Amino acid sequence: MNVAYEYDNHEHASPAAPAAVRGVVLVVDDQPQMLALLSEVLGDAGYTVIVAADGRSALERARMITPDVVLLDACMPGMDGFEVCLRMNADASLVGMPVIFMTGLTESEHIVKGFRAGGADYVTKPVKPDEVCVRVEAHLKRAQAQRRADMVVSAGGRAAIIADDEGRVRWHSSRAAAYLQRYVEAAQPDMLPGGLVRWLRQAEPSSRPYEIARGQARLSIRLAGPAGAEGWILTLVEFDDEASINDFVERFGLTLRQAEVLLWVSRGKTNRDIGEILDMKPRTVNKHLEHIFPKLGVETRAAAAATALQVIGP
Repeated sequence: MNVAYEYDNHEHASPAAPAAVRGVVLVVDDQPQMLALLSEVLGDAGYTVIVAADGRSALERARMITPDVVLLDACMPGMDGFEVCLRMNADASLVGMPVIFMTGLTESEHIVKGFRAGGADYVTKPVKPDEVCVRVEAHLKRAQAQRRADMVVSAGGRAAIIADDEGRVRWHSSRAAAYLQRYVEAAQPDMLPGGLVRWLRQAEPSSRPYEIARGQARLSIRLAGPAGAEGWILTLVEFDDEASINDFVERFGLTLRQAEVLLWVSRGKTNRDIGEILDMKPRTVNKHLEHIFPKLGVETRAAAAATALQVIGP
């Protein structure tokens, strides 16, 4: 058979409300009975199930859909499961996708061959539906956690939240949750505060951050980019003005006033702005800068700002 196809699960649907979609599973087997069984079992468990009856069709489906998990028959006519897995792992768009082999071959050489091809796990035939569901769920969670970790790394490794357009939190780092608890009264772990949701709906990566102040400290939240189907990545950075000023005093030997001037220089403020904020004349600000530059070992305002940001973060 050279065609790939989907099974319609409506005839098997339970009268109860359908389960929420949990992920996409590609099932590959040359036996129609096995495809029907796994399509029904995984569909009832809340997964979107895509099926293919041969290796070539499996590769085509995987490239079109990018499933979350693949259940792959090891022994098929033509291109077998081992070759399919090797080709998936050689494809940059599919590499890292968890593949669970289904095999009646329990000899260790075949199991080893599956792992060497890039498989993440295996189940033996005849398959046990409960075991298949448990293994699929475990690998799906692991894959989702890895994708989220990759997203956070790409966002600079900061405290991060993944949320949808309605403000529902899909995932958060422990540090991000602690920040929200500290800055938002009656913070809910699974929902963003209303003001942040309204900002998110119109924000772009280039937008000014959403900020929440608490005393001399403030939480700055930026839109880092999309998180695939789950929504958006938000990065959170805490700024504590008092702590930053004290860091400058200790690190560079500045006076308290000089440290305050440097803090606002690092935020891009002009001498006039700084004078208004600190209640001093612009020429006094300039005098402070004349003393600050040599202590930092720099000659320009831009270099002073860059040096300050290395200490307190962007």
